[in-house]
Amino acid sequence: MNKAVYSSEIYKSINKKRVFVLIAGIIAAIISCLTDLCVGSSGMSAKDVALTLLSGPNGDSVYTLIIWSIRLPMTLTCVFVGASLALAGLQVQTITNNPLASPYTLGISAGASFGAAISITLGFTILGVQWIGTASMAFLFAIAVSIAIFMLGKSRGLDTSVLILIGIIMNFFFTALQQYLQYTASAEVAQIISNWSFGNLSRSSWASVWVSAIISVVGFIIITKFSWKLTALTAGEERAKSLGINVEKLRICIFIICATLIAGAVGFIGTVAFVGLVAPHCARLLVGEDQRFLIPVTTVFGSLIMLVASSVAKLMSNGSMLPVGIITSVVGVPFLFVLLMKEVKGR
Repeated sequence: MNKAVYSSEIYKSINKKRVFVLIAGIIAAIISCLTDLCVGSSGMSAKDVALTLLSGPNGDSVYTLIIWSIRLPMTLTCVFVGASLALAGLQVQTITNNPLASPYTLGISAGASFGAAISITLGFTILGVQWIGTASMAFLFAIAVSIAIFMLGKSRGLDTSVLILIGIIMNFFFTALQQYLQYTASAEVAQIISNWSFGNLSRSSWASVWVSAIISVVGFIIITKFSWKLTALTAGEERAKSLGINVEKLRICIFIICATLIAGAVGFIGTVAFVGLVAPHCARLLVGEDQRFLIPVTTVFGSLIMLVASSVAKLMSNGSMLPVGIITSVVGVPFLFVLLMKEVKGR
């Protein structure tokens, strides 16, 4: 067999596997959506859930209220917030060439969380709407922290250890500031910030669904347009430059998009740790570094992780829902430890 034909067949086989992984991930996410809708303390059966969904939002039963006003917004928020965090995590890892980077480990989420906490404490609104003010403050602080991390990391060659240390410093710094806000705020506001800082899905609404959907979809489309440049960047900065790619401009654009994705997530449900670390690694393990496939698979895996975490949080709580950020942290901390050990052994 001709060598070129043989290589072409191997490439087609690899791409078929990647498409299969993507389709399997989408199916798993759909099943997880339905599962999340069925899990709760109301005692609704799967049949009740299906009938309530099919009957639409205009019914006057208690089941209609539970599904269309509480569970469905919560589930869809999981889908889009998980997608945003995973996509942001993937691109932060790509542009820093650092497998341990994520919005949480680099302290970007902590900065966004502090910005949102300021907004909640001050009652800051834009056009009279609080969530716009909260999301805007989260975005500003996410951008500021991203720029600081990029400038500090660049001076040391974006070294893995340096970036992780910067992330630890950022996390401690903004966590301390947020705790100070909680300490000085009224009891009611302090409770809101406390619940929100662990990733509280109970704050989900149709507003959070639509806004997080727009942010994640637009972010996904824009990043997809950069897919070949990002794939080239994974081969090394010098290789990317030799192909005519303006690496500095690309990094700035991606950082801004990532900050927007993070702000959209943090501004509504608070800090959710490690989704942006776990999802990209799982996707990369299955489909490789080709961003044409890695971007959609990572996005789907992020949604899947959030949906599973939401279902587990409901099952583990009695009445009130356990913050979903606690579940993702329990999984994410051991995952980060394993990655850190691999990084140390690889040196």
